[in-house]
Amino acid sequence: MPVVEEFARELAALGGVTDLLVAGSLATGDYRPGVSDLDLVALTDGPVDAGREATLAAVHRRLDAGTAAGLHLGCVYVDSATVPDVHRKHPTWTHGQLVQRILSGITRAELVRHGYAVFGRPPGEVFPPMSDDDVRAAARAELTGYWAWAVRRPWLWLDPGLADLGLTSMARGRHALHHGDLLSKTRAVEAAAAPAWLIGQLAARRRGEPVTSPRLRTALIAWRDARRTVTQARRQARAIGQPRS
Repeated sequence: MPVVEEFARELAALGGVTDLLVAGSLATGDYRPGVSDLDLVALTDGPVDAGREATLAAVHRRLDAGTAAGLHLGCVYVDSATVPDVHRKHPTWTHGQLVQRILSGITRAELVRHGYAVFGRPPGEVFPPMSDDDVRAAARAELTGYWAWAVRRPWLWLDPGLADLGLTSMARGRHALHHGDLLSKTRAVEAAAAPAWLIGQLAARRRGEPVTSPRLRTALIAWRDARRTVTQARRQARAIGQPRS
């Protein structure tokens, strides 16, 4: 990916970043140009303070302005010393802004199971292995965390992007809960809990085709699916004594 190579050169020139790792669909071989996000993790040799955040944000804004692909490039900046702390929030560039987020268990699983280094160490030398039960726990955490929050706000699902993301995320979450493994987004479209006509439209959008689904009907289908899946995850969490996120 030219934009990833350009980004890697920018980070290397700045200094302070020891490793640039690839997760997400680019790591799993499911990347779709113009559709998929680029999910990257940069390991730093110390904390990313306000000055470094400003410098990194400027790099991202320049990439976002210079190439359409750059708009889909996100990166979590993790101080290497804090890798074991799964609850710690890190500076994260995503969709045009710098926010503070944890490095999720699902992203950690993508890194150790499928990820690779653009430069620096392989992910397996930095992050501990993720067992099938670890993947199940990570899926439960996402479902009972962010997605439980979203389910309590039905109006958010009128956003077609969130509705699509919810349908694929629920399919991926159910797969992870059952199998302890990761499901690609393309496979998740096929496994979505939706009518055949909507699955066909999801698949078309995944291929980059400008297909529109009925907004209200799609929102209702996606919200109901998420509500069911979140409830299932909560029941499993209670059954094994896993705390909610």
